[in-house]
Amino acid sequence: MKVRHTHQQLHRLTNNDEIVAPLWLNIRHDPAQSIYPAHGHAWGEFIYAFNGVMEVNIEQIDYITPPPYGIWLPPHIQHSGLNRTSITHATLYVHESLCNALPAHPGILLTASLVTSILQHILQNPSDETDPAYTRLLYVLLDQLRQAQVIGSYLPHTSHAALKQIQDYLHQNPADNSSLEALARTVNMTERTLARHCQKELGMSLNEWRQRLKVMKAMTMLNEARKIESIALDLGYANASAFINMFKRWMNITPDQFRKLRQL
Repeated sequence: MKVRHTHQQLHRLTNNDEIVAPLWLNIRHDPAQSIYPAHGHAWGEFIYAFNGVMEVNIEQIDYITPPPYGIWLPPHIQHSGLNRTSITHATLYVHESLCNALPAHPGILLTASLVTSILQHILQNPSDETDPAYTRLLYVLLDQLRQAQVIGSYLPHTSHAALKQIQDYLHQNPADNSSLEALARTVNMTERTLARHCQKELGMSLNEWRQRLKVMKAMTMLNEARKIESIALDLGYANASAFINMFKRWMNITPDQFRKLRQL
């Protein structure tokens, strides 16, 4: 399989109705702040980030996912995208005839470790797309996706102007540990009003949203081989132990265990 960059794409994807095989995997390296305008396809897509974080917007809902989560898009779904950081990602294009056993609605798939292993293997060992062994590997990948658990948006966003301003600020300043009251003042709200908007727009408290943001940022940093102490400081923790406890509470594994799993 050849690793392709966006400007080298030769397979008429702009027509939105044609892929070169029933299952076709494309790996791309895109820079930070890459924007994908609204578009749709006649096939399904499973999008997986090896590093960084992908954001896909579908019907005003942001599906934001760090690895090891992936985004599933059924055929004929209008969507747009944004990468806030540089990213290497794989897209498995699935012909509509093979989508019957996959979710009928878009969402995030919590995939098995085998999915990560297969994608990492393909990334590290480029193969000829016409090789039958390579094709069989893609069908194993498809079988695993059919069994994956569908979950909601990991880090929901909003179009509410004041709340979006706070979210954008926290994205840029994940170490900021300002209280809810202090953040509310920055957008001329009371703490109570901000809390109500968070529950209505995000379906969770701002504290939970902030914890998820820190986990998401931590995953990217761990994939970059950053030291635990450095990550802890960059995320606003006084020491590594506090960061490790937070990460384990959300992910059920320690940061080191997460990093080792990603290296398998």
